[in-house]
This record gives sequence, C-alpha cells and structure tokens, in this order.
Amino acid sequence: MSRLDQIYASSPVWFQNFLVTGYGLYWHWLRFCGSYKSHLSEYQQREYFSEEEWLSFQQDQLKKLLSICIRSVPYYRDNWSKSEKEAALKGILSGLPFLEKDAIRKNPKSFCRDDVHPFPKLTHHTSGTTGTPIQSIWRISEYRNALALREARSANWVETSFTEPRATFSGRMVEPNPSRMDAVYRFNAVEKQVYFSAFHLKPETAAQYVDALRKHQIVWLTGYAVSYFLLAKYILEQNIPVPVLKAVITTSEKLTPSMRGVMQKAYGCNIYEEYSTVENALFASECEQGRLHVSPDVSIVEILRPDGSLCEPGEVGEVVTTCLMRSYQPLIRFRLGDLAAWDPEPCPCGRKMPVIKEVVGRIEDVVTGPDGRQLVRFHGIFADQPNIIEGQIIQETRNDFTVKVVPTGAFASADISNIVQRMRQRLGPDINIKVEKVQEIPRTKSGKFRSVISKVN
Repeated sequence: MSRLDQIYASSPVWFQNFLVTGYGLYWHWLRFCGSYKSHLSEYQQREYFSEEEWLSFQQDQLKKLLSICIRSVPYYRDNWSKSEKEAALKGILSGLPFLEKDAIRKNPKSFCRDDVHPFPKLTHHTSGTTGTPIQSIWRISEYRNALALREARSANWVETSFTEPRATFSGRMVEPNPSRMDAVYRFNAVEKQVYFSAFHLKPETAAQYVDALRKHQIVWLTGYAVSYFLLAKYILEQNIPVPVLKAVITTSEKLTPSMRGVMQKAYGCNIYEEYSTVENALFASECEQGRLHVSPDVSIVEILRPDGSLCEPGEVGEVVTTCLMRSYQPLIRFRLGDLAAWDPEPCPCGRKMPVIKEVVGRIEDVVTGPDGRQLVRFHGIFADQPNIIEGQIIQETRNDFTVKVVPTGAFASADISNIVQRMRQRLGPDINIKVEKVQEIPRTKSGKFRSVISKVN
C-alpha cells in the first residue's frame, strides 16, 4: 500500500471525498481536455457512414497502422516473417498471425512504437477475464479518444452525457475497511460522480446506495453489470423507491435477458450494454433500439471458426480484433478469448455498423462473503501481480477459499501474503485462504478459462 493509500485509508469520510475530488480534477483534465472535443466531433461525423464508407475508412486506417507496425514496433518487426510483412503492406489481415495475450504479458513494451516517446504515458494493469495480468500502455490523446468514443456511441445514444451526474460501480477500493457498512460510496464533486463500492454491496446496505442517487441527483448509472443487478434485486425485495433515472449502461460482464428485466423493473428505465476491453481492442454499445453495434472506427472485428475461416451471421465463433484507434501499442489480430456471433438482421436505427447478436461467456461467478455480501470482478486481486502467470479463485464455503496460481520463478512468500491481504481486505479477516502453486489451471470443455469459481449458492 502506497503512502497516499495509507493516508486515504486512515482519513475520515469527508477528507476521503476531498481527496477523491482532487484526484477527479486530475482525471477530468486527463480525459476531457486537449484533443477530446475534436475526437468527439469526428465520431459524430462518422455516425451514419454507409457500408462502403466504413470499408474505405477501415482499409485506409489499417494500411497506415500495419506500416507503423513493420517500421516502428519491435515485436511485429522482429517476429513477422517476410511473407507476413508483405501481407501487412497490402492490408491483408488473413495473412497475419494471431496475437496471444501471453506475448503482451511477457514483454508489453515490445509492442510500443520506438519512433515516438510520449510523455506522460498511461499504464493500465488488468488481470483480464483469464486472470493473466496484461500491461496496456496509452498516450494521453488515445485515452481522450476512448472517452470521446463512449460519449458519442454510448452515453449520447441513450440521451445522456458525461456532463450529467452519474454513479459508477467499478473495482476502485473506495472504502478500504471491509467491515465498515455506513459509508459505501465516495463523491467526485468535479464530475458530479458517485463511486460505489462493489465490495460492500449486500441487503443491509442497499438503501445507502439508493440514498446516494437521491442526494447527488444522479441522472444515469454505469459500471459492473452484476453489481447493478444485485442492487436491483435488493431494491425490489425491500421495495426501496428509486429516483428518476435516464439509463443504466452496464460494462464488464455479460448482461442476460433475466438480469435486464430485473434491473428495468428496479430502476424504472432502459438498460443498455457495452462490450469492450481494458485495452480498447474493440467497442460495442447498444443503440436506442437495444442492438449491440460494433464501432468500425475503433477496430476490425473478426468472428472465426476453429480453422480460422469467417463465421456466418448467427454462427458462434472466436472474437479476434485489430485495434485501429491505438497506434502507440497496436494490437493486431488479438485473441480476446471470447465467443460471439454476428446478427444477420440490420438494425432499424439506420446506422450501418455491424451488430453482435450475442456475446458468449463473460459472466463471472459471484463471490459471497461470510456476512452475505456478494462481490463481482474478484479476479482483480491478480492485477499488478508480476510473479503470477495465471490465477484462479475457488470459493469452497462462505469462509473457505482456494487460490491456485501458476507462478514465475520469482514467486515468493511475499506474493502469497499479498494475495491473502487483498482477499481479506475485500471479505474481512475471518476467511480461510489456501494458496496452491500449480503448473497449469485446467480450462473448461469449451476451452474457456474460469478465473473465479464459486461453489456457494
């Protein structure tokens, strides 16, 4: 824990809100200043491109990007064969190899351009859905581009905006004390944003979350799908009145029809889904018709059969993506580990962006704490763990957990202590944790990796 984290953890709530607002001032500059407005305008101008215009745009951007990869990105320059480089110069994706997550994990800087030296750079660490840490490195302009994208293609599509008060469920540790239940959120006054704690959500605290919406006049909600679903269940069970909301936009987990129905009833508004990755390898969002559109100016998305051929619409296959909007650490034919299917039916909204019919397998098991709290995205304990190749959490009972790790040679007792400390910070001091070092973690029959398995109903 850093010195700043220690100060935050030991401070009263009012001062924590002050610190969050100060941090929010920095993030507001980082996200919404500089090139943000020009990026937003560009997304709005491309909103109703024809299919021919989208194809031309993608081919132009792809050739530029692949040329950069050959000249200036060490990984591609050193690993692509002569024939693959020739395919790249012609803009032929099918002639290029797939990119595995393990290659980025081992040497993320080898994917960064060596002909530009941005300062400052932003680094995001994520465990990903496989529990494998990946370092994603961004230029500030790319980060602003990503926020402009979400404003134009997500918030604006459902008639809201980042300029309006919002609440967010994310992995932020907004309340460091897992036993404290009287302060389940913090407030960023700069952006009028409520940060909900995903680690304190249970029936006894549900009213506090709703009170925060009313107190801060929140207009829309965004963040973890399962957290908002669990809160919606508690709201309905306890008949808690919810203030008027414009929309809920879910992220990070698959939104099922049953989850959507419960949430619509609880929040009294439409529920929309985003499908993306921390690396921004692709971006898909629901329009006002409830159809999940892939933004073609963000990436070229392939849905492939096991033999590498393209799936027909409606056919489930593996998602492989080439990110067009991030040229500093470009990802070419990146295997996400997800399965999805294209929708064969055009969308009545009139946008000529491809539509995903279904994303398969992004629901994670919910971990239930000894006191009844239900937590999602729990594989986040593996983030920033450089000595762990893969990790898996298995909940045996309310109090008993097994953590399996595939270690590097540098893995030591300090790493075990860090895992235990992180889990007890989220669940309380009374849980039992067994950390096992293993050579590999088995996949499911469909080849998917499960980073969290709960045997508790």
